[in-house]
Amino acid sequence: MNETTAGRRDFLKVAAAIAAGVGLTRANGSARGQSASGRLLKACQFGMLPKELADSEKFVLARRCGFEGIEHSPMADSAAAKELGALSRQAGVPIHSLCYGGWGAPLSDPRPEVVDQGLAEVEAALRSAKDQGAEVVLLVPAVVNEEVGYGEAYSRSQANIRKLLPLAAELRVTIAVENVWNKFLLSPLEFARYVDEFESPWLRAYIDVGNMILFGYAQDWVRTVGKRIVRIHLKDFKRQGYQWTNLLDGDVNWPQVRKALAEIGYSSYMTTELHGGDEAYLTDLAKRIDKIIAMG
Repeated sequence: MNETTAGRRDFLKVAAAIAAGVGLTRANGSARGQSASGRLLKACQFGMLPKELADSEKFVLARRCGFEGIEHSPMADSAAAKELGALSRQAGVPIHSLCYGGWGAPLSDPRPEVVDQGLAEVEAALRSAKDQGAEVVLLVPAVVNEEVGYGEAYSRSQANIRKLLPLAAELRVTIAVENVWNKFLLSPLEFARYVDEFESPWLRAYIDVGNMILFGYAQDWVRTVGKRIVRIHLKDFKRQGYQWTNLLDGDVNWPQVRKALAEIGYSSYMTTELHGGDEAYLTDLAKRIDKIIAMG
């Protein structure tokens, strides 16, 4: 795909940021978000923690169960977001990413008012990530349906996401597009190309190892998307019965996924995206992740 004028400007800004020592890399890889220890880090989503606990107690519990980070969601109140981020860091489980999504106002929608809403929401999510101390905002890049064709979704979503990159660079928060059940980017080769065409380290990949289980293999996606990946979601799925399961209870080939992660040098957060539970459930879940990590 030909590089647009806006893309050239973004690329020059990125090059200047790299030269200034921001610590980012080219479109085919990124060191941003990698753990200083060079190892895989266990995380859970904030909504999985017991709802009856105060926020500070939730973070303490997450740490006690064995987690090392939290994925949260955008917050409208900047002061409250900063306070929550501080609480998470004090407990030793920093908020590392925000799960924004984007299903409600897709950036692929043909209606200008919907796209404007979506752009405003992503901008707010980026600012909230900065407030909370998160490095990454998860984005569903597009939605294909009977009204929005595949080609339209591809070009329109890229054009609109490019509008967000200057703010992402200013805030130093990465937009990470995820593979979801949106009838879009169904091949890891296409997914990698989609990311590369932005030519920006502020647009990366968030891979969910359970979301492609019906039409592909997680280890293949990890190897193909490779160093574009800045975050991993952990889920498991059983084809027979068509149901989500606990980690290690489904059809994800975890030894091969772990091997693929080692091959691409991934060393950052792996966040569980499952239903919540009590301390015993969460502790068991952290131990299951330990078993996956030990397969490497």
